[in-house]
Amino acid sequence: MNQPDVIVIGAGPAGLTAALYLARYHRRVLVLHDGTSRALRGPMAHNVPGFPDGIAGKALVQIMERQAMAYGATIAEARVEDIQRSGDGFVLSGGGQSWRTRALIMATGVSMNEVDLPDAVHEKAIADGVLRYCPICDGFEGTDRKMGVIGADTNGAAEALFLRQYTKDVTLMPLAQSELTADETAQLDQAGVTVLYGALDRLEPTPVTMTVHLTTGRTVTVDILYPALGLRPRSELALRLGARRGEGDCLAEDSPFGAGVDGLWAAGDVVQGLDQITVAMGHGAIAATRAHNWLREQDGHALRK
Repeated sequence: MNQPDVIVIGAGPAGLTAALYLARYHRRVLVLHDGTSRALRGPMAHNVPGFPDGIAGKALVQIMERQAMAYGATIAEARVEDIQRSGDGFVLSGGGQSWRTRALIMATGVSMNEVDLPDAVHEKAIADGVLRYCPICDGFEGTDRKMGVIGADTNGAAEALFLRQYTKDVTLMPLAQSELTADETAQLDQAGVTVLYGALDRLEPTPVTMTVHLTTGRTVTVDILYPALGLRPRSELALRLGARRGEGDCLAEDSPFGAGVDGLWAAGDVVQGLDQITVAMGHGAIAATRAHNWLREQDGHALRK
């Protein structure tokens, strides 16, 4: 293709929605991704509107890819390692390749801090549903079941209290007593959440349960284990360009409307807010429309040839 009007970095629900909208605006759009979208690993999502029987994350991404490409979007696997401002646009580079674009949408997502299991065992535990990372996505499937949370400071307490709405049987393992404040300890006690202290020794997944072994000698077997170990937003390139920072290393929550750099927008989990497929799709639509209208203004409201 000729130089794209817009490059989208990331091919998850946010990036692919942005690509679809841009293609339907008759924009030349290139999606670059490294094949690691978090959505690809979701075994089954039941909270995506329009899919009452649920849909696997990989299947959803494949459908969205086909839809965007049907309208003319180009999707390529490549790792973007650097972005520089150049004239009225951006120059991206990585793996010995370079790309130029007038506008840029960052849909780079996040990386999860995961529990220590061999890759094959880890992915099978996710597929079996005994290891889950998103209580908002699938807490409902744990209704009245035995759930455990491996905690990290306030993340663990907050997640355990959230899951308490689904079941009376929640065990929090914060790994170190000092991680919980007195207020958090009181809330957990009032909610009836069991708290077990001790460093994690190992995890033992089966197709139907997860056993947590602590260094104190205690073991807990649960139907579902949620690690609450935090996330790492993939925001480095955007922040290096001068994008506005939100909480932690996320980008500011209004980034789909403009990330603070001329010609730059952001969408999806890399943006501060609720990390959900439906939210990412909405971000993608907003960012794409903002980018399209910005380009229209630059071109005097005439379609660029």
